[in-house]
Amino acid sequence: MPPFRKLAFVYNSEKPGAAELAQELLEIARLAGAKKLKLSGDRKLPRGYFKDCDACCVIGGDGTLLGAVRGATAADIPIIGVNQGSLGFLTTFSADEARAQFAALLDGDYRIARRELLDCKTGPRRSDIALNDVLIKDAKPSRIVRLEVFANDQLVTEYTCDGLIFSTPTGSTAYNLAAGGPIIHPAANVIAMTPICPHTLSNRTIIFRDDVKLTVLNRSEQSRLLVAMDGQRNMVVTQGTPVEISSSTRTLLLAQRRDYSHFEVMRAKLKWSGGLLEKK
Repeated sequence: MPPFRKLAFVYNSEKPGAAELAQELLEIARLAGAKKLKLSGDRKLPRGYFKDCDACCVIGGDGTLLGAVRGATAADIPIIGVNQGSLGFLTTFSADEARAQFAALLDGDYRIARRELLDCKTGPRRSDIALNDVLIKDAKPSRIVRLEVFANDQLVTEYTCDGLIFSTPTGSTAYNLAAGGPIIHPAANVIAMTPICPHTLSNRTIIFRDDVKLTVLNRSEQSRLLVAMDGQRNMVVTQGTPVEISSSTRTLLLAQRRDYSHFEVMRAKLKWSGGLLEKK
């Protein structure tokens, strides 16, 4: 794979050890011949931070990586995720793995995984993307909503619930899983819709093909909706304003080690059993 020589580093300044690890990796990159290096510990990255870079290294948890998704996608550069948080499904390199493998990775010893994104529109010139999920709920906490859902202009059903989660396969292990939704392999081309605490017990997750256009209408009286992308950015819409969700034409690039195994990550992060054959 092509080597990385112009790197933008993003670290979570609230995570113990993240700043120090970022400095270590930056020095490894410098010794490996990197020509351009940037370093930021700010939650809000400046506009154009990823310009003229060929990769972004994120040190923190999955939330830190999610905060870099829009910029990295716009610049069309891969993200190298280094876990300095707790769980870390997306930040797949541990700190020790990053220290040991970073120089080789920068020289081209990696593979690229493309992850689907969701486009969310709430009106003209009001759109955003999400790597994990789009959450739709009442703008006021703990208020039940009535939401009508259409798939390609055909009515699916009306939900009375605490909210709806629209998830990518990547985000299936996030809020979707906590709400009782399924785990989906990241290579599957689907969108999952999971209701939160639905009043009708038969309302469960629906899996759509990723070429569907989903439209959500607010049928609650005198209520505004909160639309949240990846738990990072929020939009508020009034009654009568449709929320449109579809698979994006863009994808996020993740740089992974060549021997990366999705199910190995699942076993480690979710405490699944197994691996007896590997131990023999």
